[in-house]
Amino acid sequence: MITWRAGVVESVAATWPGATELRVALDEPWADPLLPARVKGLAYSELVGTIAVGDRVLLNVTALARGLGTGGYALVVALDGRLPDDRPAGPGHLVKARYTPLQAMVLGVDDQESEHHDLLRDADDLRGMPVVVADLHSALPAIIAGARLAAGRPLRVAYVMTDGGALPAWFSRSVAGLREAGWLESCITTGQAFGGDLEAVTVHTGLLAAKHVVGADLAVVAQGPGNLGTGTQFGFSGVAAGEAVNAAVVLRGRPVASLRVSGADERARHHGVSHHSLTAYGRVAMRPADVPVPVLEGEVAALNDVIAEQVSYLAVMHRLVEVPAGADVRAALEESPVRLSTMGRGLDQDPAAFLAAAVAGVHAAHLLG
Repeated sequence: MITWRAGVVESVAATWPGATELRVALDEPWADPLLPARVKGLAYSELVGTIAVGDRVLLNVTALARGLGTGGYALVVALDGRLPDDRPAGPGHLVKARYTPLQAMVLGVDDQESEHHDLLRDADDLRGMPVVVADLHSALPAIIAGARLAAGRPLRVAYVMTDGGALPAWFSRSVAGLREAGWLESCITTGQAFGGDLEAVTVHTGLLAAKHVVGADLAVVAQGPGNLGTGTQFGFSGVAAGEAVNAAVVLRGRPVASLRVSGADERARHHGVSHHSLTAYGRVAMRPADVPVPVLEGEVAALNDVIAEQVSYLAVMHRLVEVPAGADVRAALEESPVRLSTMGRGLDQDPAAFLAAAVAGVHAAHLLG
């Protein structure tokens, strides 16, 4: 299940909050001679300590060996021969990535030891806060861009990160960049995900923390970077988007179901509106949401008829809302402080993907009044 390697850190490359990119020379060759002897590594300092040039490290190279989409990283499991210093004992007893070798103990915002526990103990109402739900992590900056455009002012946005993709929030350069630019007020990691500004046990308490602790104008719920799919009806991590809609309604929020759209994906099940959105909102969500449907212009306008036909059956439960995705929305996306990329494609390669996410943000901002 795990392919291991050890090696020596030759250089430290990019760093961002919680993560360090390394260049590591491997001790042992691969069974496949085409694989490189030097690999790009990634270390989470909160888990393994500070890494320096010359350190020996133990690596999990499983996904790299299989050519899977981990960003091409060998993940540092531990320093070889040197332990990081013990952290001072502190409050918090939530264990995340539970019963794995790198399980981490954190202070949850809903933890009995948290200063916010009394506030959240009986909290059960989002008071109409818009909650934008998305399948892919790549939708996050586009949603915020659309919301800022429609609001005409900075907004307090909380990102509630589910555990369907990456578990450490530190893996996301988008979160780091959005936080630095002031576009994102807080990242709240839920379930088995960890490393956010706040930790929560469930999506429900994550949303309540967004409203009552962060004071967010709106929340975005999506998995971390990465997406698991099997080409089956229900075998993909994005089914959690439907459950997030349910959570938002139960907590008296205003769910906004962002559509996963593509005009460039060659897979039929993801062309136009992805079957991930149609299944999550059409089969998993049991409560109604607003579904912003982009009205595309220019070179992607041909998708409008396809999208309209695909989403028509969602109107049985949900409210379909046509939202223009014109030049102003495109311009707002171009001002994103972080790189827009989905499935390896940028704004120019697949504009429909980001325009569809942005109009969900536009609609959510309109709900603010």
